[in-house]
Amino acid sequence: MAIIVNLDVMLARRKMRSKELAETIGITEANLSLLKSGKVKGVRFETLERICAALDCQPGDLLEFRRDA
Repeated sequence: MAIIVNLDVMLARRKMRSKELAETIGITEANLSLLKSGKVKGVRFETLERICAALDCQPGDLLEFRRDA
């Protein structure tokens, strides 16, 4: 089972660069990159809220659950 982070998809849909999002939500580009790659163990709800506000999306647009096949 895995949680897939679709942040790169939403950034492309909104025509926004990672650097711009990082500045808008107040985190480093490095931390945003780790989040995009799914290499984090968790994300604060506050950060998720800021991302959703900046990208005008829902948490479900960013996170996807996939069962191992």
